[in-house]
Amino acid sequence: MGSIIVAIVAALVGLGILIIIHELGHFLVAKKTGVGVLTFSIGFGPKLLGRKIGETEYLLSAFPLGGYVKMVGEDPEEEVQGVDVQRSFSHQGLAKRAAIVAAGPISNLLLAVVIFICIFLSYGVPVLTTRVGGVEPNSPAAQAGIQKGDQIVGIDDQEVKKWEELSGQIKESQGRVLKLRIQRDGQEIKLAVQPIKREGRNVFGERQESWAIGIASEPALEKSSPLLAVREAFSRTWDYSSLTLVALFKMIKGEVSPKTLGGPLLIAQMAGQQAREGLGSFFFFVAILSINLGVLNLLPIPVLDGGHLLFFLLEGILGRPVKLKHRERAQQVGIFVLIMIMVYAFYRDISRFFEG
Repeated sequence: MGSIIVAIVAALVGLGILIIIHELGHFLVAKKTGVGVLTFSIGFGPKLLGRKIGETEYLLSAFPLGGYVKMVGEDPEEEVQGVDVQRSFSHQGLAKRAAIVAAGPISNLLLAVVIFICIFLSYGVPVLTTRVGGVEPNSPAAQAGIQKGDQIVGIDDQEVKKWEELSGQIKESQGRVLKLRIQRDGQEIKLAVQPIKREGRNVFGERQESWAIGIASEPALEKSSPLLAVREAFSRTWDYSSLTLVALFKMIKGEVSPKTLGGPLLIAQMAGQQAREGLGSFFFFVAILSINLGVLNLLPIPVLDGGHLLFFLLEGILGRPVKLKHRERAQQVGIFVLIMIMVYAFYRDISRFFEG
């Protein structure tokens, strides 16, 4: 029971942070560009709590799976009084409207950068070292005498300081015998190992063959300067964003199973696990979720921010707004697609639960 409560609380806190930052992006840019904001809501549906400050009503609504910012004149068919025309969203220039819409997902990406910077400065940057963290039984490494805790410092008369360098040379070996220099208990040992071709799976679960010797890296946290932390934070955000897009593309092509999709139950489960691992792990998970939210919202699907940006792009090309009836039809299709995805994600969550 306690673990369930931790999972629910962690999920609500994590999703709450992401929603607030996303909607805050829309809100702040709208205010900055002179557009009036009538409602700032965390969640959808019936109002639980609310307070009006100035013209804006701030709400906490019943269903916490999203949020919204309602602006003056957001609906093109909405009648706007003369005094509010200059503050109406629909009457703003194309660049201002695009900036307001894009601010939400961009805020989520920037949130991930900030979280990564804080984690890297507090704990260090996660790196894979050339220290052996594990040796597979009966593997080429085990037969050559490599042991857990060995530090591989050279391969074929070349020094290696990073796991990427070591792994790359093994994969490119084409099966030839490799000469390794190893530090063990303060002494240097030379060993010969012959890689074998084996089938594995990449990060998307796809089968692939590569040369390997049967060792795993021992991960470590490397303390970094503020400048390195910032650079690494932007790099990780870019890498995870690219990974999200590639995974979606492969899923559409049928190369990755849609069974990997997860909904609120899976998010709650993973949030609870990360929260129990510690504050750093939990916020690292929040950063990944924030990247996913930002990237997915930029997809050109009607009703998402990316769909609105697509209409703005067409407006810029055509020199006039897309007809309202066309936008409405596209949004109906977009809503249908999102509902189907959500239903399937819930179905996968429930299936995982009964499958244990």
